[in-house]
Amino acid sequence: MDDCVFCKIINGDIPSTTIYEDDDIKAFFDISQVTPGHTLVVPKKHVKDIFAYDEDLAERVFKKIPMIARAIKASNPKIIGMNICQNNGEIAYQSVMHSHIHLVPRYSKDDDFSMHWGDNTGLASNEELQKRADNIKQHLEA
Repeated sequence: MDDCVFCKIINGDIPSTTIYEDDDIKAFFDISQVTPGHTLVVPKKHVKDIFAYDEDLAERVFKKIPMIARAIKASNPKIIGMNICQNNGEIAYQSVMHSHIHLVPRYSKDDDFSMHWGDNTGLASNEELQKRADNIKQHLEA
């Protein structure tokens, strides 16, 4: 897309610090550097979000995540963990509408990155949970 910042980065119209690139993806530092080494893995094909991937593209993009994550971790002995996030839609904090995966190295509990997971344990009955599961299952593609 002409106005997509990630497409412009992929095309070389906007500079980036690239750490990996092949025919399918480009991995480059997020400009915000939430933590040192914060990397985005972006498919070169413009897809808006996870819902727009076909099986082939998903395989080609997501199979590279472990390799890139291991390289980031190996690059700094102070990295003790990593968050891998893929947001879909504004409600889920997607700010650029070109699919991307965040690899956020973690150095300590005080490294200025956090996620909050609400705990709704016990709010739904086993029957309600099964009904939700059955509803999702009927929409799975084989």
